[in-house]
Amino acid sequence: MSIESSVMLLRFCLLMSLALAIVSGRILRPKSTLLSSNLVQEINSAQTTWKAAPSKFMSWSKESIERLMGVRADNDEHHRQLNVLEHEVPNDLPENFDAREQWPSCPTLKEVRDQGSCGSCWAFGAVEAMSDRICIASNGTKNAHISAEDLVSCCKLCGFGCNGGYPQAAWSYFKRSGLVTGGNYNSNEGCRPYTIPACDHHVNKTLPPCQGEGKTPSCAKDCIDGYSVPYPQDKHHGDSVYSIRSDEKQIQTELYKNGPVEAAFSVYADFLLYSSGVYKRTSGSSLGGHAIKILGWGVEDSTPYWLVANSWNQDWGDNGFFKILRGKNECGIEGGVVAGLPKLD
Repeated sequence: MSIESSVMLLRFCLLMSLALAIVSGRILRPKSTLLSSNLVQEINSAQTTWKAAPSKFMSWSKESIERLMGVRADNDEHHRQLNVLEHEVPNDLPENFDAREQWPSCPTLKEVRDQGSCGSCWAFGAVEAMSDRICIASNGTKNAHISAEDLVSCCKLCGFGCNGGYPQAAWSYFKRSGLVTGGNYNSNEGCRPYTIPACDHHVNKTLPPCQGEGKTPSCAKDCIDGYSVPYPQDKHHGDSVYSIRSDEKQIQTELYKNGPVEAAFSVYADFLLYSSGVYKRTSGSSLGGHAIKILGWGVEDSTPYWLVANSWNQDWGDNGFFKILRGKNECGIEGGVVAGLPKLD
């Protein structure tokens, strides 16, 4: 083939590639990132109640981030189906309350788990609070690390596994079918440990990066090799399931009497940059619903807050925890509280 023919062929290939790119509209268009250092500066210069810091999410596309928000968009409809527990509010609720200090013999209260690259926050917020409540209800005599793996993979009525679910359905499944124990990824602890690798959601440290594309594990109704208790006998059950009215005092009373609760709220882009202080939305678009565990409340620099455990490992936020404005239903966090009591046998 002559040089002239080769050049013509090369031009033809380039033209065809360009045409294909224009037709598809996606091949040459890079996914734009959502966060920037300008947003960090904007938040911190606004003299708000919290501080932002650079995040590994700054290199992520919006699509990748949204995959981690595992509370389905129609969650409110499901939440309204639960019975509402109404408390008689005591007159002596403290100004500050931290379940970790109230029940120091319960180790799961201090734990921050990692959902990995899976939209399973709906399950994590549930099993974290369930584990805490078993210990609290037993006065510290029973400790069970309830398996997120078992819930994510086996509850078919809870939603779509790693593609999102419903917190209230998780608690109903706990009562109806029960859940076995299971440690964190690579722990080899409990009946069904979590099989989705822990990953680095935000800070470039020692864990591999999250990609937000984890597949839902298979429902295996067997314990791992070496675990001595059979799967059916390892089950723990809930005794009741209920929601708490969107009322600050009602939520406080539930926490004070029975321990941590699961809640859902809307995540905005600025939340991904949270570092310290009391979060309240400053800027950014909505990314979806996220479920977490509320374990206390307090006041910081005259700003009331809820104390919350996230499931994005300890490298995010304030060692895995965060504070969010209390009493104003910030981002809807007071409107989606669900809990239940464990059955002790």
